[in-house]
Amino acid sequence: MRKLPKGTVSGPNQNSRLQLNSMKTLIIGIAAGILTTIAFLPQLIRAVKTKHTKDLSLITFSLFGLGVFLWLIYGLLLRELPIILANAVTLIFVVMIAAMKIKHG
Repeated sequence: MRKLPKGTVSGPNQNSRLQLNSMKTLIIGIAAGILTTIAFLPQLIRAVKTKHTKDLSLITFSLFGLGVFLWLIYGLLLRELPIILANAVTLIFVVMIAAMKIKHG
């Protein structure tokens, strides 16, 4: 029987550890997606209520929106649900804020 390097796990324990690490990674991805997405809610709510967007930079929101769109494409290519969901919702928020900026100046 071949000896494994010290600290290496094989057999059924290795599979369960991989599943646990995969679950932890998924939870971290979902948490990051939720936090970065809801970070835009206060800005969106304020813009909708006040219709005041003068201080917002359209260039910043446009560049950010393009970046979020590319993250969405990346998530779709990888078929990673946390990346897809977070960036799809964030993109909707960014487009809404940018549209209000264009409409209300």
